[in-house]
Amino acid sequence: MLTILFDGIAYGMLLFILACGLTITLGLMNFINLAHGAFAMTGGYVTVVMMNRYGLLFYWCLPAAFLVSAALGAILERTLYRRLYTASHLDQVLFSVGLVFMAVAAADYIMGGQQQLIQLPPELSGRTEVLGVGIGRYRLFTIVICAILAIALQLILSKTRFGSRLRAAVDDRRVAMGLGINVSAVFALTFAFGSGLAGLGGAMGAEILGLDPNFPLKFMIYFLIVVAVGGTSTVSGPFLAAILLGIADVAGKYYVPAIGPFVIYGLMIIMLIVRPSGLFARGGAR
Repeated sequence: MLTILFDGIAYGMLLFILACGLTITLGLMNFINLAHGAFAMTGGYVTVVMMNRYGLLFYWCLPAAFLVSAALGAILERTLYRRLYTASHLDQVLFSVGLVFMAVAAADYIMGGQQQLIQLPPELSGRTEVLGVGIGRYRLFTIVICAILAIALQLILSKTRFGSRLRAAVDDRRVAMGLGINVSAVFALTFAFGSGLAGLGGAMGAEILGLDPNFPLKFMIYFLIVVAVGGTSTVSGPFLAAILLGIADVAGKYYVPAIGPFVIYGLMIIMLIVRPSGLFARGGAR
C-alpha cells in the first residue's frame, strides 16, 4: 500500500511539472496552448539524443532539456503565438492543435516511431528499502526535484517583482504598459519559462512515461485534467490536483486493472462537481 502511495505521489509530481507550464499560459496569460505537450516531447528527445548518441550524463541532460525547450518556446512565441494573444479561444485551440500534429509528424520523421529508452545512472536505478517499504530511487529523485520546483515557482509568481508585473500585465495590459512594464517581454519570458518546465518534465518522464512521437497526444488530456481540477488562479491547486490524480491513477490500475484507466476520470468528475472553479478558487464552488 505504501509503495503504491509513494509511486502515485511520484507520478503526480511528474504530472505537475509537465502541466504547470500550461497552468501558467492558461491561467496567467489566458492563452489556451494545447501544444504544450510538444515542448515536453522536445525535452524528452533532447535527453535521448544527448545520452544515447553523445554519451552525456543524465544530470547534464535535464538543464539542457529545459534550455532547449525554453528557447524553442521563445522563438515560437515571438513568431507565432504572440499573433493570437487577442484572438478567440477557438482560434487558439485550432492553432495549437495544428502545432501538435506538426510536432508529431516531425518527431516521427526525425527520430522514428519507436519507443525511446534511456539508461539511468546506477545511483538512480533500483529500489531502496525504507522501514520495510521498497522505494524506487528514481521516483524519490523525481519527488525531491519536483517539490523544489513547485516551491520555487510559487515564490517566483507571488513574491517577486516579475510575478507582480506578470499579474499586472494580465489584469490590464494598457495600464501595465502605461506604468512602464514591457508587457511583450514579460509574456515572452513567461511563455519560454513555461515551455522550459514542460521540457524538463518530458526529460524526467522519459523513463517513467515512455517517449514516442505520439507523446503530446497521449498526455494532452492529463495536462488538461490537472489544470481543470486544480484551477488556474494558483499554482497550489494544480499541484494538489496532480498528486491526488497521480495516486488515484496508480492505485486504480493496481487494484482494479479492468477499469483502472477510468478511475482518474471518475475522480475528475467528482472534484469538478464539488469545486467547479478549481480546488483553491476564491469564493468556493458555485
